[in-house]
Amino acid sequence: MTESTNDGVRKKGVSKGMIAIIVALVLVIGGSVAAFVLLNLSDKQKYFLAEKNTLDFVVEEVENRYQPELEWVEQTEENPTQSTMELSAEYNDPAAVGTGTFDPSQFINNSTVTLTSEADMEAKKMSAKLKANIGGVEIDNFNVYITAEKLLVGLPFIEELLQIKDEDLGSLLHEMDPVTFTGEESLNLDSLFESAKNAEDLEYLKEEYGKMIYEEIPEEAFETTEETVKVQSESLKSEKIKFHLTEDQLKTLITKVLDKMKDDEKLKKIIEEQIALQQLGTPATQDINQMMKDFETGIKEAKASLKDFQIPEGLTSIIWVNDDKVVQRDLKLEMGPSKDELVAFTVKGSQLLKSETQSFNYDLGFSDNFSEGNMNLSGELSWKDQKAKDSINLSIEDMALAYDGSETLNDGKRDFTRKFSYEDASGTGGSLIWDGEANYEKDQMKAEHDFSLEAPGLSQDMFGLHIVTEGKTIEKVEIPSDEDVKDLGGMSADEIMNYMETDVTPKFQQWIFGILAGSGNLGF
Repeated sequence: MTESTNDGVRKKGVSKGMIAIIVALVLVIGGSVAAFVLLNLSDKQKYFLAEKNTLDFVVEEVENRYQPELEWVEQTEENPTQSTMELSAEYNDPAAVGTGTFDPSQFINNSTVTLTSEADMEAKKMSAKLKANIGGVEIDNFNVYITAEKLLVGLPFIEELLQIKDEDLGSLLHEMDPVTFTGEESLNLDSLFESAKNAEDLEYLKEEYGKMIYEEIPEEAFETTEETVKVQSESLKSEKIKFHLTEDQLKTLITKVLDKMKDDEKLKKIIEEQIALQQLGTPATQDINQMMKDFETGIKEAKASLKDFQIPEGLTSIIWVNDDKVVQRDLKLEMGPSKDELVAFTVKGSQLLKSETQSFNYDLGFSDNFSEGNMNLSGELSWKDQKAKDSINLSIEDMALAYDGSETLNDGKRDFTRKFSYEDASGTGGSLIWDGEANYEKDQMKAEHDFSLEAPGLSQDMFGLHIVTEGKTIEKVEIPSDEDVKDLGGMSADEIMNYMETDVTPKFQQWIFGILAGSGNLGF
């Protein structure tokens, strides 16, 4: 992205919250509302149907290319499965010199870490077991078991499993620190098993907001003409569909959406659950409550400031449609808290989506009274005769990111080479190289992945990471009984402190001293 700023001129602040809300609404207008288009082809319906067809085509191509992987994902969601992942590394640096008798390459090259996990999403059970061989020292018996109600942790230096129930966490934390914790904290374990609920939430948003926005957009906001456009090297006869909302129309639409969001308790619940899920069960109810208050306050402030907010040219989005798909687009939106603080956003480019090849080239730009910038995203993708060759490039300012990949698929086995590269204007850069193969069958899979780095002064064979994964369907996930369990949630804060000091800590010290002494016997 190329940016220039006039020296000596202080840039005024722009309402980032308002801009974020408007941009988000623009994306919603161009996306989810497309699901509600019927087949009586008014200009409005042509516009959103073309967007829907384009998105559906991309999704279908991804599903066709990665069908074995997606079938295995479906297998893991519907059946109990076990997955084993082994990590090892290779380090070869001729310039490296060990200290004394210690050679880092010998240490790294003779170490492995193995993680075995099991999951039954329908029964809401998970387990994970970690073991490692670190330079010849065996470490084992790190175990985790998860259900929708409780978390169990097994450690190699104690016999019993440590248990905390979701319902007990809040009161325990509040007893330990009543200032920080409210007593309502939760691990949100149930959310780990709710992939189906995420689909339900998305469907709710489409139905409640996508449909409403679609119905609120006036028919007269669309106009269709015929035009021949040149995309890549092809001349295509297309329907040029112009979608334009005036400032007043856009503000009216935004206001209706904000009014609905303000009173939508289900939406607030979805947002709250997503925040908790992103924190991976971290007990931060106060933070979540504050975020939700900020959300509600933000809606009120957005509505209050919308009256004076400037969108002088409204929203204009033009698409060119060929073969029922978008082949070119031009979107413009200029807005700001005042006429002196307008920021212009543009999206302009083309795409050619065919069954075997897909290409695209887009410029995303912004400009205001003080600076301007541009980002370019382009790519060439192909999938023919079960072979892929892809190239994607992203340039921002003086930085360039690139992806190049090739794949072959034969009887469920995929061989691939993928390269991610970075380079800046000074010539500094490097590449991450990812080679591997993966074999998928109905109820099992196996894959090998090799990662290496390449950069000035760093050859590809100097350091490598090797990952082997195996997966299979199992009968069920075993969760230990309550016989050898120390229920931390049923103990007071003082009892837990005493247990840790008099029982856990001495055993941990004995265990770690044994490791430092080179002992491989961890059977405490």
